[in-house]
Amino acid sequence: MSTIQTKTQLNQETLPSLPVEGPAHDRDAITAGIVHFGVGGFHRAHQALYIDKLMRNGEAMDFGIIGVGVMPSDVRMRDALKGQDCLYTLTEKTPDGQHYSRVIGSIVDYLYAPDDPAATVAVLADASIKIVSLTVTEGGYNFDHVRGEFNLDNPQVAADVADLKEGKTDSLRTFYGLITAALIARRDAGTVPFTVMSCDNIQGNGEMAHRMFLSFANAIDTELAAWIDQEVPFPNSMVDRITPETTDDDRAELDYADAWPVVCEDFTQWVLEDKFAAGRPAYDKVGVELVDDVVPYELMKLRLLNASHQGLCYFGYLAGHRLVHDVMADQRFADFLLAYMEQEGTPSLRPLPGVDLDAYRHQLIARFGNAAIKDTVARLCAESSDRIPKWLLPVVRENLESGNAPVTLSAAIVASWARYAEGVDEQGQDININDRMADRLKENASKNREDILAFIRDREVFGDLVDNEEFTTAYADALRSLHEVGSEATLDKLLAR
Repeated sequence: MSTIQTKTQLNQETLPSLPVEGPAHDRDAITAGIVHFGVGGFHRAHQALYIDKLMRNGEAMDFGIIGVGVMPSDVRMRDALKGQDCLYTLTEKTPDGQHYSRVIGSIVDYLYAPDDPAATVAVLADASIKIVSLTVTEGGYNFDHVRGEFNLDNPQVAADVADLKEGKTDSLRTFYGLITAALIARRDAGTVPFTVMSCDNIQGNGEMAHRMFLSFANAIDTELAAWIDQEVPFPNSMVDRITPETTDDDRAELDYADAWPVVCEDFTQWVLEDKFAAGRPAYDKVGVELVDDVVPYELMKLRLLNASHQGLCYFGYLAGHRLVHDVMADQRFADFLLAYMEQEGTPSLRPLPGVDLDAYRHQLIARFGNAAIKDTVARLCAESSDRIPKWLLPVVRENLESGNAPVTLSAAIVASWARYAEGVDEQGQDININDRMADRLKENASKNREDILAFIRDREVFGDLVDNEEFTTAYADALRSLHEVGSEATLDKLLAR
């Protein structure tokens, strides 16, 4: 008779017996100092790792992280982390196939806010919490892409505004409501406010968060908004680490049971504006670059790395590739991305003294080709209606305005998105469009062949770009080519120019 071998479950009790390096610090000695909204793979591979590194050196023990989820999908993260004492495995994979795993112990609790919104507010309002950080995705900030204004018509936002006007906290639904309620409590108690630290891929992410919170607070009470404007810091930051979605294969590779391990590349970067109200961890001791102005670094990352991800994903998916490293194994994709970065992305950047941009561009190509992390093309294609307007279209607009660089390759990337949004690849396979605007995008793209500009007539996404002849000519040429000869031949034509 055969017996099924059950893996030992990762938790604080079993950790000493597991074949992996665990936290070197006494987790019982940790107190919470950070509350983080949006605990996903990236946060656990990035910000939580930096705190863990400090704790391993006996520092930042008062900056333990409490994770918070507000979306229905966050229930799964709550159950995974709470089931193993908020421990998880982080595995870094190098391009040459080496793996290094460790168990991270900087997260000390996880709250699913809908279970008890008032209790979540109470945690945030506690004077021990010095930083509230965010990785809520580019689409989580609830603003209009073209006008850049906060959407007060969002039903959940409107409900939270109404509740806070009445002083109610027991049914808050959004991170705006929860965080603002805690700021109200701290103001009324005379407690120093926490710092709100955005770590999302948005140009001027701290400034964006600042504007959105002020709009939300203004709808409740103008004096509250003025206090937040004066007292609450919103530092800008640039964060970078390629972190694919966790797969069952990632779980199976471990010799023990971890409900939600994280796999990432071996590169990591964090550039942070040093602007905090109630203190911060000694981030500079573990490699964080603390600077006065993050924006030039942000633009470098968003317009080279993130925009290049969009440059490879639609063309690559249409051509039949499903893993990013397979796309990059085709030299035409590497050549296309380098051409975009050199000719269109880089001219739109701010001065970065001491940064070797040519080395950075080639490093990106090498990182994209890391076969060990098995990043999926579909992940990069997801939520394009939130990503393209923030990462690529600013490059287009700046180059059109300045006249210092072409927009041919940027327009071709937009055209590849339009072709992808038609919902069928070049092999005739259906494409699952993972986007909050999926139905609308597919409807717009369904008209591509009868009206070559149909997709970019959506002014909520593209603004007035449809009125610009330089852009529309390049876009139309690329989209026609995608229809006539396909993605790979279109890239060849673009490179030949």
